[in-house]
Amino acid sequence: MSAMAYPHARRQLRALPALAALIAGLLLAGPAQAGRSCEHKPMATQTLVRGIELAQRTTRFLDASGEQVVVIARVGQDLRRHGLHYSHLGYALRETPGGPWRVVHKLNQCGTDRAALYRQGLGQFFLDDLFAFEAGIVRLSPELQAALLPVLRDPQRAARLHTPAYNMLAYPWAQRYQQSNQWAVETLAMAADPGARTRERAQAWLRLKDYEPSELRIGTLTRLGGRISAANIAFDDHPNGQRYAGRIHTVTVDSVFAWLERSGLGGRVEVVR
Repeated sequence: MSAMAYPHARRQLRALPALAALIAGLLLAGPAQAGRSCEHKPMATQTLVRGIELAQRTTRFLDASGEQVVVIARVGQDLRRHGLHYSHLGYALRETPGGPWRVVHKLNQCGTDRAALYRQGLGQFFLDDLFAFEAGIVRLSPELQAALLPVLRDPQRAARLHTPAYNMLAYPWAQRYQQSNQWAVETLAMAADPGARTRERAQAWLRLKDYEPSELRIGTLTRLGGRISAANIAFDDHPNGQRYAGRIHTVTVDSVFAWLERSGLGGRVEVVR
């Protein structure tokens, strides 16, 4: 996506001085996606403006929260048929005390089986074709924040458990692939447990802390169609018994949010619309 693609949007945004601080770099976001549609279509000006307004409201919420790092999620797709609400999460943090809020998260390059870590402003995080203009935010315990913040502020430490091979439905207890929410929760485990310096150890910590992934019921034709038509969907890392029964376990935002509250590592979900 380039700034030249939306001249009409840029003209209208100049008339909105209150949004100016969030516009810088907003139209330079690359084609990386996670938890949102990869369909290529022109962005409506209203969609762009609503995304920026959501970023503004979220910034005000975070400024008033007194927190330094939170878990943040968006609703990029309609997942109601799977009993899910949020589609993608990352970490919103201040990279320097009193500095602007940034989001560290993992994004898939559309049409490929690869992904990378990104540091973006809140405007970029809420850019594009969201299904619902809503942010879900979970505040972490002070102890977990203290452990997680230095990890996320250091790009090398944040990438320690990152696996570029991407699978939207990666199995939570395998290491062949890694999807976006999986990187986030494994990195949290690494920060909480200094001994969890590999993905296998991080997953063992998550099991120990009773994290439970979501189970999606996906039929045979859907599984075969997804594997043939989409490079970023695979099922070959799932146990055969679950796979052939159409019981696909994966890391979802909803499962992470429920676990954080249940374990006492975080609070309830707070919503900004």
